Amino acid sequence: MNRIHTQTNDSRYDWNALMHDGQVHRSLYTDPAIFELEMVKVFGGTWTFLGHESEIAEPNDFITRRLGLRPLIITRDRAGKVHALLNRCSHRAATVCRLPSGSAKFFTCPYHGWAYTNQGELVSVPGEGAYGPEYRRADYNLAHLPRVDSYRGFIFGTLNPEAGPLVECLAGARPLLDQWLDRYPGTEIVVRSSAQRMVIRANWKMIYDNAGDGYHPSYSHRSLLQIAAERYGPDYDMQYFGKSSDPDDSPLYVQSLGNGHTFLDQRPEMHAESAWQRQRPQPGREAYETALKERVGEEEARGLLEVAVGSGMNLNIFPNLLIVGNQLQVLEPLAVDRSQVNWYGTTLSGVPDEINVLRMRTQEDFPALGDVDDNANFEACQAGLAIPELEWLDVSRHLRTKREQVDSHGIVTGPVTDDLHLREYYKEWKRLMSADLKLTVER
Repeated sequence: MNRIHTQTNDSRYDWNALMHDGQVHRSLYTDPAIFELEMVKVFGGTWTFLGHESEIAEPNDFITRRLGLRPLIITRDRAGKVHALLNRCSHRAATVCRLPSGSAKFFTCPYHGWAYTNQGELVSVPGEGAYGPEYRRADYNLAHLPRVDSYRGFIFGTLNPEAGPLVECLAGARPLLDQWLDRYPGTEIVVRSSAQRMVIRANWKMIYDNAGDGYHPSYSHRSLLQIAAERYGPDYDMQYFGKSSDPDDSPLYVQSLGNGHTFLDQRPEMHAESAWQRQRPQPGREAYETALKERVGEEEARGLLEVAVGSGMNLNIFPNLLIVGNQLQVLEPLAVDRSQVNWYGTTLSGVPDEINVLRMRTQEDFPALGDVDDNANFEACQAGLAIPELEWLDVSRHLRTKREQVDSHGIVTGPVTDDLHLREYYKEWKRLMSADLKLTVER
């Protein structure tokens, strides 16, 4: 087996000077060289989400994804093993797979016809004799990530041989991921639906910044909240963000979970009684509810309907996986000022069809009605960052109010509008950007 190493030491930047005392420098969002470096070190140096096992449920299934800017093919071979292949022909670097998903035992490069198995082994080269007596096929296998692991169906990969085990890297996010998966016992999460994809003219960290931000909903989503209140009443869905002049008076909170992972918990309000009853109207809602109660009984139907709406959990797994409600929101950096957001709906195995239909209706709700507010703000922030004379962004909210608490496991909890999320994930970002990593791919 051949190993190819990349040294990542870089002394051009003083990261401590670019983030300190509740401020981060604009260059972290605008400097193309910093972006290129974080695509190598952040997305290559830690366990990064690649996909879900249900997307490659059968032998020979595949999906194509990215690890930073690296194109990948995630495959399941005929023996059931999962591989993360670099989607780059060993001949002239063309991508060998150009479909988002499917089933294939082999991948043939359309450029010159080099063919590989779904484990990455080179098996056919047209006119192979022209490469001379020292040529060996094994030297030209598709490169692959040296470490791929999964936790309860979530597939992660890293190029860093010194990264700790995946379960350790997940840190305090792991029990919360368990809670999210175990909302309705006896079922499995299935990620087999097409994604809603949005391309945003903003740096990828703008989107991650917002993932644990409980300060913005009352303002960014005011029109959505007002329309819902006028049409349906004051107690529907996210109205609790606007109930008080100070959201920090609510029982909602944010947490730092370690290793850049964070959590914003809406459950104390959303699920205080019945999240189903607080859900905004959806097409077919009443008919589905009636049919379900007739089939399984009122009590069982009530439990099922609670998992048809959002979980009330915003669980952010650094650097690219945001679990929002019942959806997976996966960040895909494209350039220093351009990002793609992929919203994947999830269904449940072993539940009545009505529940999964209602989960899809919920999936259509916020990305269509609320995410546009967020995206407009991300692009407006990126535009404002073009002013070179104004260098700093403020992330100091609740830094000095002494309202944060640390438990015996090192988990930090703060008020819902705390900038804790940004300050804590940037610690992990800085650790990776400062590290002298020896990243590795294998053939």
